[in-house]
Amino acid sequence: MLKGKAAIVTGSTSGIGLGIARSLARAGADIVLNGFGEAAAIEELRRGIETEFGVGVIHHGADMAKPAEIEALVAACAERFGGVDVLVNNAGIQHTAPVDQFPVDRWDAVIAINLSSAFHGIRLALPHMKARGWGRIVNIASAHGLVASVNKSAYVAAKHGIVGLTKVVALETAGCGITCNAICPGWVLTPLVQKQIDALAEREGIPPQEAEVRLLSEKQPSRAFTTPEQLGELAVFLCGPAAANLTGASLPVDGGWTAQ
Repeated sequence: MLKGKAAIVTGSTSGIGLGIARSLARAGADIVLNGFGEAAAIEELRRGIETEFGVGVIHHGADMAKPAEIEALVAACAERFGGVDVLVNNAGIQHTAPVDQFPVDRWDAVIAINLSSAFHGIRLALPHMKARGWGRIVNIASAHGLVASVNKSAYVAAKHGIVGLTKVVALETAGCGITCNAICPGWVLTPLVQKQIDALAEREGIPPQEAEVRLLSEKQPSRAFTTPEQLGELAVFLCGPAAANLTGASLPVDGGWTAQ
């Protein structure tokens, strides 16, 4: 379905971003991976996706907090694949603290990577999409783009901003063959979340399975994790013909979290 299309997925060397990149590659898209990690491990990942799905794959190590590096990332995609057709803004970081104790540098970093990087990616990718009369922008927001939790002021502010940015871009591109939507996951079983589970289990002296249930029960009524693969398949759907008139939406994949 996406053969001949080029997709940038930020923060895609692990977790949600990797799941989305693999799904887009399975659908035929050429992929620009982005993210940090050991060079040898990233090259193995790049080569593996390329071989498994028979698509072109490159990696660009842009720091998503730096606009000049985001510009280089988009330029690298255009140079290698002739343009940018799909942009998935997934890169993100987290820091938790009460508002009056929140470190200013951490606030700035969360806003830069979780929100401003999406703005820069979109403004740079849109001319390529407009030139082709087709484009798909998928912003990975969060359940925290729709509701809040304590001690997460920067993350919640950034993700609410992503939802608003999604709506504006959708309105500005309506009728141009370009769509912009947000996916709002709840708890997703990624390596980062697994570390939280393991830490909770160790701290409370409970089995990992019990730690999982405790973590999920606080917010997610389904008591089941979403997987990166499920989010990847939703991203593919948003890039497909069935979603051609779906734009400006924020789609929760949260086991009922935001239905409460």
